[in-house]
Order: sequence, then C-alpha cells, then structure tokens
Amino acid sequence: MAEVTVNSLEFFGSHWTAWRVLGVAPHRIGSWRNLYLCYSVLLNLLVTLCYPLHLGMSLFRNRTLTEDILNLTTFATCTACSVKCLIYAWNIKDVAEMERLLLLLDNRVVGPEQKRVYGEVRVQLRNVLYVFIGIYLPCALFAELSFVFKEERGLMYPAWFPFDWLNSTRNYYIANVYQIVGISYQLLQNYVSDCFPAVVLCLISSHIKMLYKRFEEVGMDPARNSEKDLEECITDHKRLLELFRRIETFISLPMFIQFAVTALNVCIGIAGLVFFVTEPMARMYFIFYSMAMPLQIFPSCYFGTDNEYWFGKLHYAAFSCNWHTQNRSFKRKMMLFVEQSLKKSTAVAGGMFRIHLDTFFSTLKGAYSLFTIIIRMRK
Repeated sequence: MAEVTVNSLEFFGSHWTAWRVLGVAPHRIGSWRNLYLCYSVLLNLLVTLCYPLHLGMSLFRNRTLTEDILNLTTFATCTACSVKCLIYAWNIKDVAEMERLLLLLDNRVVGPEQKRVYGEVRVQLRNVLYVFIGIYLPCALFAELSFVFKEERGLMYPAWFPFDWLNSTRNYYIANVYQIVGISYQLLQNYVSDCFPAVVLCLISSHIKMLYKRFEEVGMDPARNSEKDLEECITDHKRLLELFRRIETFISLPMFIQFAVTALNVCIGIAGLVFFVTEPMARMYFIFYSMAMPLQIFPSCYFGTDNEYWFGKLHYAAFSCNWHTQNRSFKRKMMLFVEQSLKKSTAVAGGMFRIHLDTFFSTLKGAYSLFTIIIRMRK
C-alpha cells in the first residue's frame, strides 16, 4: 500500500486558483502585481458589481411572467454570489492563518490508523466536488438550451443593457457574450464560496478523528513520556478550536446570506414551476435549479454537524487512554482538558443559524412556508 502523504493544503489548490482568476488574491501574485490589481479592479467592476446590477435593472419589466421569475431568481443568486465573494476577498488573508494551523496539525499525524483517516478525506472531498459539478452542469446546460431554443431573439437571462440589443446584431452578440462570460465568473465565485467552507470543515473533522486516536494511544507505550504526549494532544485540541473559530468567523456572514437566498429561491423556483412556467426547457431549468439551491449548502451543513459530533466525543477519547496508572499531575491535566472539551463547539452563521443539518432542513421548511403563502395569495 502506497505511503499516504499528509498535506491538508493540497485541497486548497483549486480554491487559490479560482481566487487568483477572480482577482481577489493579490498577495499570492509575485510579479506583475500592478497589472494584476488593474485586472482585479476591472473584473470586479464589470462582473461582481455590474452583473447583478444589469439583472436588477430589469426586475418585473420583462415581456413574460416566466422571464420575470427567471430574472428574479438569477438576480437573487448573482447578488448573493457577488456579496459573498466581496466578503471573502476582504478576509482572504485569514486563510493563511488557517493554512498555518493545518500544517501544524498535519505534522502531528503518525501511524497507519491516523493516515487511514486522512486518506478518507480524499474520498469525502471528491464526493463534495461531484456534488458541485452535479449542481452547476445541469443548470448551466438547461439555461443555455432554453436560450438556444427561443423562437425569437432574446438573452440568456432577462436583463437591462444601456444599448439596443434587440434591433442590432452587433449589440445582440455583445450582450450575450457579456452574459455568458459573466455567468462563468459568477459560477466560479459560487463554487469557491460554497466549496471552501465544506473543505475546511471536512479537514477539521478528519483532524479531530486523528486526535481521538492519538488520545487513545497516550500511556500505552511505557517508553514514551505519557504526560508530554497528553500535553501535545491538548495543544492540538487548542489549535483545532482556533482553526474552527477562524473558519466560523470567515464563513459566518456568507453562510447566513446563502441560507436566506436558498429559502427564497427554492420557493420562487417551485412556485414558478408549478404555476407559471410552461416552456419545456424553462421547466427543466427550474427543476434542476430548485434542486441545486439546497445542495449548495448541504456539504457545509453536513460537515458542520460532523464537527459538532466529533468535538463532543473527545472527552471519551481522553478516558480511553491509559490514565489510571498515571501520576496526579497527569490526571489533573486530563481533567482540565475534559472540562474544556465538554463545551459545545457549533459553527454559527450570522450569529443566528447553526451550520448544521438541522438548519438545512429548517431552510427547506422555510421555503415551504413561503410557498404556502404564495398559494394562499393566489386563492
């Protein structure tokens, strides 16, 4: 069996690539820094700010109700995506501290059992990647097909432009190229905004499991200093808590925004599908769109729940070690750790919602409640 190399930062590679492309990582650019800053300003003005703006200028001013619903859902999603990207860009330097803590934790991973736990991370994060590919591809495909099969000249997404795109072929192509390029950047922003929290929370869960195994081994080898091993495990726990609090602060507001937008868009998407949309391609788009929105928050909620569960089990690991043969100093330190580990560690979005599977299902219930309000209004 091949030796497992422990390097948590390998899972950040795609995110740093995305952040560079999106123009929010100037501190990671060695040469051409001034040129990169110009690129960053231009890109974020044209896409991050102007893309939601050009959608919002057309709200409830379109030719059909289907276009109004498509316009509203796309505007809400793109606005949330831009706001999340700007928040992450503002706090991007915090990622370096998370990387430092992860490297310290990686250096503590020894033995086949701990490396097996780390090896499982690749499988979990590959599944997360498949989830996001499964989200974006069908939505992008049916949005494009809905656009291609339009009987008359139209845009991919209903929007406002400061020129006449309907009666000018040149302007028509300019408008559509802008929408296609812009939505590609928005999808990249969405990917990194939704995937990064899940990746870090997954890594924290794996390191808690590995710490659990290290605790179980304390005192088992008479050749080792048990008290020193215990102190190192307690230090690892402190680093995990610091990493957990840093990622919680980093994703708190973006996750809060995503919860709110998910409830709204699932409701609007299903209402449009049931009551208003009649075109086949548009119906397929709204089906996949309504499924995609909750899937965006599911991985983060799942690993948030996993974090809470494993943090809550660490005191059991402490009592699984060979503590009863140790001296009083060892037992006192162990009891202090147990008291500390009993405190509940739960990531919270916006100071209100737990990043937890309970919140995932509550979001779906919120969407259903909004949907019932629409039904009553129609009556």
